[in-house]
Amino acid sequence: MLTQKSTALAPTEGTEKPPVLVVDDEYGPRESIAFSLSGEFSVDTAERAKEALGKLKLRQYSAVVMDIRMPEMDGIRALEELRKIDPYVSVIMLTGYGTLQTAQQAMVNGANQYLRKPPDIAELVESVRKQTQATRLRRTQAQAAAEAQGMNETLRREIEQNEPQIWQARASVELVHDLNNPLTVVIGYAALVADEAAVLARRDPEAARKVIEYATMVEKAAEYCHHLSENWRHASKQALEFQRVDLVKIAKEVRDVIFFGNAAIECIGLDEAWVRGSKFELMRVLQNLFKNSLEAGTTRLMASFTRQGDQLEMTIADNGAGMDPDRVKKALHGGYSSKATGTGLGLSICRHLAGTHGATFSLESALGKGTTVRLVFPVASQG
Repeated sequence: MLTQKSTALAPTEGTEKPPVLVVDDEYGPRESIAFSLSGEFSVDTAERAKEALGKLKLRQYSAVVMDIRMPEMDGIRALEELRKIDPYVSVIMLTGYGTLQTAQQAMVNGANQYLRKPPDIAELVESVRKQTQATRLRRTQAQAAAEAQGMNETLRREIEQNEPQIWQARASVELVHDLNNPLTVVIGYAALVADEAAVLARRDPEAARKVIEYATMVEKAAEYCHHLSENWRHASKQALEFQRVDLVKIAKEVRDVIFFGNAAIECIGLDEAWVRGSKFELMRVLQNLFKNSLEAGTTRLMASFTRQGDQLEMTIADNGAGMDPDRVKKALHGGYSSKATGTGLGLSICRHLAGTHGATFSLESALGKGTTVRLVFPVASQG
């Protein structure tokens, strides 16, 4: 039975309930959880892990609530198989005998949250609500990323067919290359804004706050896209206007806006790092460097900022797959990518933009040991 501190929420009128799968071999707890969630969610149940995996192959769920201790196949093993079927769905693990070690094992294997059994109803409903939103965001990101990959493949073919030294053609390709990431963000957050707006009438003030937060992210990403297009339109007419900008603030904004606040990206060292430059062009540099690291399989990306005299050093270090010396040379030259859908433009864009800011650009990498990019800028004086 569930801990009785609240009652199930009433259904949202005019909206489709998010589908949730409850997996538990015990009839009583399974049906209690299903009943408590049924007011806000469309609940399906399974009494065995194999039955649940079969249902997951037939239907896409927004969240799965699963007991760890079950006969035939326990929740830990079921979680491994579940991730092969659906890598995006949120999974909440339940256990009545759980230890810290069991919880850690569940999280390592891909669980999104861990609750003690029997769960408090209010905590359970809020957890499922939060995790269904997380699932929706991951699916939206994945769909937008797939569409961007198609665009990248088209760009790759254009690069092979046309002479990359013709600056106008190359600049056009670079522009579209850099527009892919923020446009993906716009698409993702716009979908979330639409979803939240549909239920805003019955939501509490917290829901309204989320709509405002998503809208702010959309606005920032759209502003970035607008700058890139305007920069291209006026590229042949005028030089960039530089001002005093904070590299640390820019790095954090790229992490939060372009990469959805990815926890793998950390900013350490100085609290502020002031240089003279274009905020949006420096965002392009960091966007490409962060993206390259994340696509190389990094689980930790450290952006560190230090100052020595009149120079500021920004180092981007990751623990990804790394490259051998030959690949490093090709990558810096431009037009080469180890990714099937890559254009090979990222690092050459970074080198070019670093040069326009008076910064030096260097790269060190080794297979299996990650990659480190180091940029050294002149310090911007106050006033």
